[in-house]
Amino acid sequence: MTAPEVAEPTAERTRRDWRDTLRDATDLALLGFALVLAALPVLTAAPALATASAAVHDRLTLGGWPDLRTTLARFGRALPAGLAASAVGAAVAVALGVDLVALATGRVPGGGAALAGTAVVTAALAGYAGLTVVAIGRTGGRGWRDAARAAARTGLARPGTWAAAGGVCAVAGLLGILVTPVAVPILAGYALAALHAVAARRPVVRMESP
Repeated sequence: MTAPEVAEPTAERTRRDWRDTLRDATDLALLGFALVLAALPVLTAAPALATASAAVHDRLTLGGWPDLRTTLARFGRALPAGLAASAVGAAVAVALGVDLVALATGRVPGGGAALAGTAVVTAALAGYAGLTVVAIGRTGGRGWRDAARAAARTGLARPGTWAAAGGVCAVAGLLGILVTPVAVPILAGYALAALHAVAARRPVVRMESP
């Protein structure tokens, strides 16, 4: 007497193919264009980043992008505190950029050692900013101070994640100089997704509840 056959499971595992990859790439490109357009006034850069980061977080955790109403509401809520964050971020970026250009062109003394040191500091600050953007995306785009604290805790507890985020920002900045201007928004969307992917491998420390 033969043993009864074990029935094979009938449920098919959902598989991603090239169409899903192409769809994600297109969505990130569109997100990048929306991010850059919203950040054009400069002072709206931080709210735009927070809103875009929240959208990427939704895509990664919920499997879909937020609707337009949710996105606009998040942007509106992020504006008050985001204006100050934009001003601080722009001031730091300009100061570091001026220092790098001055050192690279020999306008100030210091040579290669000073240039390398400034570049490392710039990458470290960029990585910290990237982790902050990821952290605020996990709260729907609100709470810059709490996000900054969470990013600091992550950087101290997991230096590898901090370094990886800095590497993502450095590569994105270099590519932003090399590619044509029309491709910069696409690069912005991909860089934001890369930051979330880096943080997902070693999650950003959660914010403390008030």
